[in-house]
Amino acid sequence: MTSVLPTLAPTPRSWLRTEIATQWPKYLLMLVLVGILLALMVYPVLKMISAAFVDGHGLTFGWFRTALADETFRGRLINSLALAFVVTLLCNLLAMPLALIANHFDFRGKALLSSLVLVPMVLPPFVGAIGMRQVFGKFGSLTILLQHLGMLGPHDGVSWLSRGGFWVMAGLITLGLYPIAYLNLQASLANIDPAMLEAAQNLGGRRIRNFFKITLPLSMPGLFAGSSIIFIWAFNELGTPLALDYRNVASRAIYDDLAEVTGGRFSLAFAKVALVLLISLAVYLTGKATFGRQGYAMTSKAAVAATARKLSSSASLLAAAPFVLISFLAMLPHLGVVLYSLTAIASEPAAGWGPANTFGWYRTVIPNRYTFNGYTAIFQTPEIYGAILNSLKYSAVSTGIDIVLGIAIAWVLIRTRVVGRTLLDVLSMLPLAVSGLVMAFGFIAVIPEICWLAGCIGIHLMPKDLLQAPFVLLVIAYSVRRLPYLVRSSAGGLQQTSVTLEEAAANLGASPLRVLLKITVPLILANLIAGSLLTFSFAMLEVSDSLILAQLPQSFPITKMIYQLGNDTSGPENVRNACALGVLAMGLLIVTIVAAGTLMGKKLGAVFRA
Repeated sequence: MTSVLPTLAPTPRSWLRTEIATQWPKYLLMLVLVGILLALMVYPVLKMISAAFVDGHGLTFGWFRTALADETFRGRLINSLALAFVVTLLCNLLAMPLALIANHFDFRGKALLSSLVLVPMVLPPFVGAIGMRQVFGKFGSLTILLQHLGMLGPHDGVSWLSRGGFWVMAGLITLGLYPIAYLNLQASLANIDPAMLEAAQNLGGRRIRNFFKITLPLSMPGLFAGSSIIFIWAFNELGTPLALDYRNVASRAIYDDLAEVTGGRFSLAFAKVALVLLISLAVYLTGKATFGRQGYAMTSKAAVAATARKLSSSASLLAAAPFVLISFLAMLPHLGVVLYSLTAIASEPAAGWGPANTFGWYRTVIPNRYTFNGYTAIFQTPEIYGAILNSLKYSAVSTGIDIVLGIAIAWVLIRTRVVGRTLLDVLSMLPLAVSGLVMAFGFIAVIPEICWLAGCIGIHLMPKDLLQAPFVLLVIAYSVRRLPYLVRSSAGGLQQTSVTLEEAAANLGASPLRVLLKITVPLILANLIAGSLLTFSFAMLEVSDSLILAQLPQSFPITKMIYQLGNDTSGPENVRNACALGVLAMGLLIVTIVAAGTLMGKKLGAVFRA
């Protein structure tokens, strides 16, 4: 007799057991990757936070109470929040008009002007601050220009940087970060279905009303994606306050604590970093809950491609004007760095060209005496040349690590449907939501564990050894901080590539590793090159980790050497050499960003999203 009993659907638990049993290699790979990310990212941060709760007598909230009881630190914390909000607002106010013009209109020089928008990304804001000191100093370029125009007396000097304070900081950081907002907004606007705007116009909607009712809400995911990165970056910015000697921010207070470590001061610094981290995460999650949920379906892909309206010659000039103006302002710090790098000093009577025996940039709008001695110095001075080699080593090794991890993570996220891959995605993007300042102190907190692990394999290390020769710390730090670039670029390549060829190779008997190396990697090679270029170049110019973890000159990377030279007043050639080193770094990033932009196009903005 044939059974007529109904077939019961598998329970969720039995389905999961079957899924893991049949797909166990994929689950094993995911677990290994999650374990690596937990060990390299989450554990150091948790260790640092736990150290803030411990003193010689056990668990305590004393360090937090001490930090919050410090009226000066509370004021700096509030000022840092205000600075981050102002910078985020200014970045979006600058980027939105440019993104709207680039999205809606086609005009002469659009490609070139769009590339100029990205120029500020080629120099960390704190390097630009060194050049700005010469432009906005007491008798800098601006003061001398106003004297020539008769607006100031010949002996009247104005220290614009000191007078501006907060707003100078906000302006410099804004000019360095607004391209992140521009890239994200441009990508979001390109994904808005133009049929919606046409329907609104047919119903009588005016342009301004349509912008606030349709364009702005639909671009909100991109707006939030860029704003979250900008806010966290500005809130934790360390290099610019150090370069300008601006002390009224929390990051500078924490750095000063590190420089004066005695006894339990490490725990106090950890407590302050933990407060900064909690505030950053609270603001990020609040914004995510408020704005990030507005990811309407049509923002993922437009049903009809938008057509940019071609402008006449006169209208093209109007469309180009905002790009030219903002790009000029954004490039002022870079121009200051380039000019200072070419400035001859009085102790070089036979060097360069211009009036002999004078300092090339003293009470003049631009230098009147030039030399290439700064560039020869960076290759002939062992300490400076050593910093370049150090950065190359740190960045090359960290990029190699990121390539392996990035491809593996992207493959699990895009090519599998394993349960729990969302956690892997969140962990891989975590460095974009956690600042370098926090991560650097996290690595300091786990130095004892690193020494213990080294001892287990027969390598004797003391904690001071890792700070005096921080190769391991900096490689891990750079790998962690720049991993999202490789993950995003690899994932973008896999999303654009059909899985058919990989399945065909597997059906013909190729092993998963052979399929990956012979089929998958060649198909996404352009994305991998773009991600690797960004990873390598931004690792070369990593600021917070380099400033905090590199303690001795022989281990300095480029950014720490620039900071050291830029603040060394023992000779005027030191600042000039710092600027020459900064120009070298600019050249590296210009090449990599242009190459990455060529390979990835408008998808480049996806790399800079939390």
